[in-house]
Order: sequence, then C-alpha cells, then structure tokens
Amino acid sequence: MKDFMFVFRNDPSTLADRSPEEMQASMQKWMDWIGGIAAQGKLIDRGNRLNPAGKVVKPLLTITDGPYIETKESVGGYTMVRAESLDEAAEMAKGCPILLFGGNVEVREIDRM
Repeated sequence: MKDFMFVFRNDPSTLADRSPEEMQASMQKWMDWIGGIAAQGKLIDRGNRLNPAGKVVKPLLTITDGPYIETKESVGGYTMVRAESLDEAAEMAKGCPILLFGGNVEVREIDRM
C-alpha cells in the first residue's frame, strides 16, 4: 500500500452565500465520504480545512500575500489516504463532496524521504 494526499481546491466565493442548512448538509456529505474511506481502513489522516489567508515566501526572501492571488482557486484543505495505486486513490477521490460545488481534488502520492 502507498500513501496519498488529496488536496482540495475551490473558489471560496462559491461557498459564501450558502444557508446554514446547506452548510450542514455539505458537512454531513464530507463526514459520510471520509467515514466510508475510514471504514475500509484506508484513512491515514482526515486532514483539516485551511484558512484562506496566508503568505507566500519566494526566492530572494520576498514575502507576498497569498496563496494564489493570481487565480480565484485556492487550496482549501487536505486528507491523507492509503491505496494500492494512484488509480485507486483517484477513484476514492471521485466521491469527494467538493466536486458538487465546482471544486477539484488533486491526488498526489507521498514519497517518503
């Protein structure tokens, strides 16, 4: 088995005008999806959401506001899973609720150092 990280990206403005009921229903979908992965024994770390504010440190020690100020899409969080292959991990990611709101999931294998 290999370890993979799901990196969740979306446009935060698409989530701004959802009602409390919609937010609760969305959270339940996330919990169900992550719970399903955990039930298979493939969840390493449920991860966390990331605050949209941040800084980017660039070469020559330049620090800018960020992340991703050039685009509307930002990294919103992550989860770590275990799978036999990149293809299997990508299949797991297909159930992610962020896809219902125009977001995407980047699936990356963890190369241990």
